[in-house]
Amino acid sequence: MSNLFWQTNTQMERMKPFFPKSHDKPRVDDRRVLSGIIFINRNGLRWCDAPREYGPHKTLYNRWKRWSDMGVFARIMAGRRMRSSGKASGSDNCRCHNRVTV
Repeated sequence: MSNLFWQTNTQMERMKPFFPKSHDKPRVDDRRVLSGIIFINRNGLRWCDAPREYGPHKTLYNRWKRWSDMGVFARIMAGRRMRSSGKASGSDNCRCHNRVTV
C-alpha cells in the first residue's frame, strides 16, 4: 500500500514527553503504532483491517485503548493547543465538547 501515513521524526520528538514510560520490557516502536492508529482513525477502518506495515492489529488496538484510558491523546492535543496559542496555561483557552449519552 503506497498511501500509508507515517509520523515524522520531528513530530515524534514533540510528542515523546506525552507518552507513558516503559516499565519492564521495551515497547513496540511508538512511531509505527501511533502512525497505524492515526491511519485507522483517518480512514474509518476496523482494527483488523490495519495494513501489516503498522504491526499486529491487536497491538494497535491495545495501545490505543490503554493510551486513551490514560489520557495520552488528550494531553497531546492540549499540548498542541498550548503550543499553537503560545500560552503556558491553556485552561482559559480550552474548548470541550459535551458527550451525549442515549
